[in-house]
Amino acid sequence: MKKRVFLLVILLLCGYVAVQQLAQGALKKVDDQYDQTQEKTPKEGYQTIKIAKDQVYHGNLLLVNKEYPVQKEAIKSDVVLLSQNKDLVQGYRLQDDTIQASESMVRVFKEMVHAAQEDNVSNFIINSGFRSLEEQEQLHNEMAPGLAMPAGFSEHNLGLALDIGSTQMKMERAPEGKWLEKNSWKYGFILRYPKDKTEITGTMSEPWHYRYVGLPHSAIIKKNNFSLEEYLAYLREQKQIVVPIDGETYEIYYYPIYEKTTIDVPIRKHYQISGDNMGGVIMTVFSDKLDKE
Repeated sequence: MKKRVFLLVILLLCGYVAVQQLAQGALKKVDDQYDQTQEKTPKEGYQTIKIAKDQVYHGNLLLVNKEYPVQKEAIKSDVVLLSQNKDLVQGYRLQDDTIQASESMVRVFKEMVHAAQEDNVSNFIINSGFRSLEEQEQLHNEMAPGLAMPAGFSEHNLGLALDIGSTQMKMERAPEGKWLEKNSWKYGFILRYPKDKTEITGTMSEPWHYRYVGLPHSAIIKKNNFSLEEYLAYLREQKQIVVPIDGETYEIYYYPIYEKTTIDVPIRKHYQISGDNMGGVIMTVFSDKLDKE
């Protein structure tokens, strides 16, 4: 009898300890999440701003693939019909008059092809740019399986992707393709689907498909031979990196986004905030100061 009572007491004590540990673990998890949402006193030279939850779907670093579709609020608001903006179509041709793209991106693209002309590479053509969800769905239905993504799962639905060709030959052999592969990072563009990254991107090699992510991100991706998937995973893991590029120093921060998230941003420096389309935002701080303007 005494042994039974003793065993019962031991079991009750073990149960109590287990419950206490579970409760403490749950409280710690809640506290950690609570800490993420609280406003803190910013360090000198910084101010605290609130980040709306939908910021995750805005910016140049959005990941779009078979797992993460384009949200309607993510579509670039400055998409224009290029054939009606002759000042944008200089140094390259359009496959047809229906091609659309983000105006701000195309201005950078125009600067890039002018740089290529200085290296005697000048036969660029844009074969595709922005596509509406309806256009993407029609293309998906018309193409052979695997050659066009369903509506909402293509970067072309975002407004930041271009299918770039050569008027002379296929891009894998063309001087235009070789020049872009070597130099596009200098202008914020990346080759989105390299042949050595198909298992990661889930998309076959497309030597014509370029995506605008902006500097310094394109430089980091090029230097480390990252795909966009790998780069964003790297930022989530590191949380903060400092990168020197061509005499400039960039600070890059990753933040997971909760219902009420605040971050500290510099007061006297340029910065950009982009979502990743997966639940976080990336802040990029540039070394140039506002008071130099």
